[in-house]
Amino acid sequence: MSASVPPFRIYNASAGSGKTYTLTREYLSLLLSVRKGQPFRKILAITFTNKAVGELKSRILEALEVFSSDRTDAAMPEMFDYLCQTLGIDSGELRE
Repeated sequence: MSASVPPFRIYNASAGSGKTYTLTREYLSLLLSVRKGQPFRKILAITFTNKAVGELKSRILEALEVFSSDRTDAAMPEMFDYLCQTLGIDSGELRE
């Protein structure tokens, strides 16, 4: 991970406020910012229920599947554009 990434980020919010979306987005940002190795081994996301863990895992895998699909850029979810901008890459690079 880069030196500019803080060691911990804590998100505390009520039900239905978008925590899972935010955690998915942040996890993917960290994961995709590293070009080599296995960055997922250095990322720890903690939730308080097994259901929340399952939902987070499901959303991460779904996003990766959608990002690598043949959809046009216009049909991609908002998170796709966010990650392209945040990572400073074009859509083709993110698809890879």
